[in-house]
Amino acid sequence: MQAFRFYSNPDIRDYIIIIAGMALYAIGFTVFILPHEIVVGGMAGFSSLVFFGTGGLVPVAFTMYAVNILMLVCWFRVLGRKFVVRTVFGATVLSAMIGAIEGYFTSRPPIVTDTTMSVLMGAVVCGIGIGLYYAHKGSAGGTDIVAAIFEKKSNISIGRTMMIIDISIVTCSFFLPFDGDMDARVQTRVQTIIYGWASIVIYSFIANYIVNADRQTIQFLILSPKWREIADRVTHESGRGVTFFDGKGFWTGEDRTMLIVWCRQYDADRIYEIVRRIDESAYIIQSEARSVYGNGFDPLKAKPRKNIAPKQVADAEKTADI
Repeated sequence: MQAFRFYSNPDIRDYIIIIAGMALYAIGFTVFILPHEIVVGGMAGFSSLVFFGTGGLVPVAFTMYAVNILMLVCWFRVLGRKFVVRTVFGATVLSAMIGAIEGYFTSRPPIVTDTTMSVLMGAVVCGIGIGLYYAHKGSAGGTDIVAAIFEKKSNISIGRTMMIIDISIVTCSFFLPFDGDMDARVQTRVQTIIYGWASIVIYSFIANYIVNADRQTIQFLILSPKWREIADRVTHESGRGVTFFDGKGFWTGEDRTMLIVWCRQYDADRIYEIVRRIDESAYIIQSEARSVYGNGFDPLKAKPRKNIAPKQVADAEKTADI
């Protein structure tokens, strides 16, 4: 019973899943991608540049942790205490995991000898790991820190900033030390750069799917003569609010009451089952809502408006006069 209560604590459960997600990322990156000398995005990619650029003298884990801590110290006031504490935890765990296994796998031939299959496998495992710890509010630092700073200092979104940084890091692998002429460098490095870009697309897609899967909002429209009982059960068993509208059937002329319910994806099956138990002949319309803002869903945030130059204001006034 105590073990169940321990795991049922939301904060503890989040930390367990965050650690599991980082373990998956460490395995996907260190076991499948790093041995093939492929540079990916994020702090892992930047640290790989340092690792390959120094001939393996500076471990990936050391660079990851040192740069993360340095950036957090420099931008502590901008980022805020909560973000810094969460990122220090994530960066410490991930760097420790990568540091514990990178020496073994970089000193031996790759487990999967085919580069394409190995990078594909690594990107999938990394994407699952990233999605898990992002979905539970974890952060491993790296480009997260830079993106958070840019978001606070400008109107550039976090996603766009991270994509630009990741692509730039992978592209920089072209200039790593290489034994051969320029033609051989181009043939070899362009191929590894394409692998790096492909891995970014794959793990970003998977991570985004995992993060948004449970956050997807579902809208139910329910039509049943037992609407009062359904509304009561939905409210008390799922914790979701119910709104009803009075209407009239065009063909029958009978008065009808329609229920509308918004919920997360993980609540949808429960609400469907409640309706099915009460009235199997009820009409149910289930659809995905693009976004729902407000209490119990996403917070309503207004983006700061850009300052309009005086000339633009004058031109707008002239246009209005015309």
